[in-house]
Amino acid sequence: MDFLAPLPIRKALIKRAKHGIYGYTFFPTEYYTAVINWFKRRHNWDIKKNWITYTPGVIPGINLTIQSFSKSRDKIIIQNPAYPPFFSAVRNNDRRRLLNPLRFSNKYYEIDFEDLEVKTKMPSTRILILCNPHNPTGRVWTKKELIHLGEICLQNNILVLSDEIHCDLIYPKYKHIPFASISDEFAQNSITCTSPSKTFNLPGLKVSNIIIPNQKLRNIFRKSCQSIGITQATCFGSIALEVAYNNCENWLAEAILYIQKNLEFLKAYLEESLPELEIIEPEGTYFAWIDFRKLGFDANQLSTIMLEKAKVALFEGYLF
Repeated sequence: MDFLAPLPIRKALIKRAKHGIYGYTFFPTEYYTAVINWFKRRHNWDIKKNWITYTPGVIPGINLTIQSFSKSRDKIIIQNPAYPPFFSAVRNNDRRRLLNPLRFSNKYYEIDFEDLEVKTKMPSTRILILCNPHNPTGRVWTKKELIHLGEICLQNNILVLSDEIHCDLIYPKYKHIPFASISDEFAQNSITCTSPSKTFNLPGLKVSNIIIPNQKLRNIFRKSCQSIGITQATCFGSIALEVAYNNCENWLAEAILYIQKNLEFLKAYLEESLPELEIIEPEGTYFAWIDFRKLGFDANQLSTIMLEKAKVALFEGYLF
């Protein structure tokens, strides 16, 4: 986001910087307590301390999960349109992407469960990457949708890798439901990626938590982390997480209202000035997924017009 990180975080980081010694950092009990209390308070999810494993970002966590629980040429299900690093995580680990395209009708996205059932039964299919809230469409999946997806994956022995990095950025009418909070069966068949980075604009501090209730899966994942030396957070990232989760909830409430006003402004502007463009109403995230197709330009033409004439740089839809 363009917003400054919350003031309590900036003050804490300045104080830490003035210490002058930037050595190895171990996780205090307060770190885990902050994570546990946040998810209980915000999402009614009871997390145990030993479920939490640090990674320097959600994308490293996704890559490590793919490496740990699939083999070369195995298939990984992606529900597109999707965050581009999902595709590269599959490709860079010599796996094959298996697309379960979201259904799009009346400016609304839904999971294609019929197609998902077919894809989960295909040989060598190991993992489904669930994005909740969904990037880029802004869908916040309902409990009913998550249960349907979870049951299909259980029946076909497909591990659910749930990227929930945007879980705190939810518009007031909607509610985020952590996939693993729905049932113990789902918890035991899932790995959940979390981080304060999107919520509080902290991605450069490289701090994420991978939540794995299943002990066997957790041990395998941690062994993968240890094999490449991922054991400690940066001295700044761990402090930022504690302060964010303990002292910045009011800032988040204001940020969500501000983002909502930006969305309302954008919708009004497009309706008045560019009615050919259709915005897909987001339920969460700070994204606006906008349909330019009625303008009739191909991807290269649209990119040139936006950059050279409109002076606006966008993440173009074809990337997703």
